[in-house]
Amino acid sequence: MASFFVDRPVFAWVLALIIALGGLLSIRGLPVAQYPTIAPPSIAVSTSYPGASAQTLEDTVTAVIEQEMNGAEGLQYVYSTSDSSGAATVTLTFQPGTDPRLASVDVQNRLKRVESRLPAEVRQQGIRVEKAANNFLMFIILKATQDGLTRTDLANYATANILDQVRRVEGVGDVTLFGSEYAMRIWIDPARLTGLNLATTDVIAALRDQNVQVAGGSLGALPSVEGQQLNASIVVPASRLTTPEQFGDIILRASPDGSVARLKDVARIEIGAADYSVEARLNGKPVAGLGIKLAPTANALDTAAGVRAKMDELKGYFPSGMDYEVPYDTTRFIQISIEEVIKTLVEAIILVFLVMYLFLQNLRATIVPTVVVPIALLGTLGAMLAFGFSVNVLTLFGMVLAIGILVDDAIVVVENV
Repeated sequence: MASFFVDRPVFAWVLALIIALGGLLSIRGLPVAQYPTIAPPSIAVSTSYPGASAQTLEDTVTAVIEQEMNGAEGLQYVYSTSDSSGAATVTLTFQPGTDPRLASVDVQNRLKRVESRLPAEVRQQGIRVEKAANNFLMFIILKATQDGLTRTDLANYATANILDQVRRVEGVGDVTLFGSEYAMRIWIDPARLTGLNLATTDVIAALRDQNVQVAGGSLGALPSVEGQQLNASIVVPASRLTTPEQFGDIILRASPDGSVARLKDVARIEIGAADYSVEARLNGKPVAGLGIKLAPTANALDTAAGVRAKMDELKGYFPSGMDYEVPYDTTRFIQISIEEVIKTLVEAIILVFLVMYLFLQNLRATIVPTVVVPIALLGTLGAMLAFGFSVNVLTLFGMVLAIGILVDDAIVVVENV
């Protein structure tokens, strides 16, 4: 093999340049992370059942989903949680090598078959299927710089104006909101309700019947009378209730004597948070938090930079008294680790050159193995992209260790030539 390339130096240089060019082109496509992904792919199915106990949630939701997921292709094991706040999560772990996209489609198809067996409240809340991730890439904190903004104000602004924008950043797998948007809170007084001989089911039925969006229909639609030439849609003002006063005027019962029992007679109505089970604080002050999770095979450094750029863009539209901060960012450790490994790599190449020149006492024989090192490393990057590896601390450390073997083999070949 050595004589083949010695007799064809042009071919050897062209092959080396092709390897180096392929490595340079593959650098942009390589995912960057602190450590390699060794955990098998997981799919998380999450939903909520407001007001249900953990046991009720387990019997009516979690167990039903687990039973349907048994037998899924490549399924290794199932782990589920049901808590007293009404949140349920079923984590499905598949065998290594399973395509998470195909596994997600299979899970969604199985959920469709079992959805009719779930409680109506669960179907109304919706069921989320997403690729599970155990760690967060970074946290974004929305904070108030002056009095007047509450935690719910910050969380509601994040839900309406930031959440979807950040989710569209390339490389972002999921965004978790630590906080809750606005909701109409109705605090029923049991004594007043009992005094009017009403039950909570009456309140729920009145809310469902009187807080609806009515379709106005159309004028002159088919079938129409002969000679009808006008056809127009009837626009009805929004009939959904939006203020506590409008909700308070909901009629619970109308008596024959003309007396009317309204919702404000039995309840306190206010605009509050949809969920009080999660609180976020930074340095003891209430804030709203966004937890960013990395998508599979995404570049952590590019994703974090994209999220920061998007937040800087959105900051120009923040209301007065609001600002954001990034208190936790794992890419800082990734950047430092990779920089240290690359510095060690450069130092190793320089030391190899000096040691070889010291012992060989021949500049030409020293340059040949030195040139081989970057070409071999670039070729390694191309192979890593082809086989799905990422640039992380372990792969870079392995490349540092391989330099010694590479130089040793190059010296042997040079001596033989």
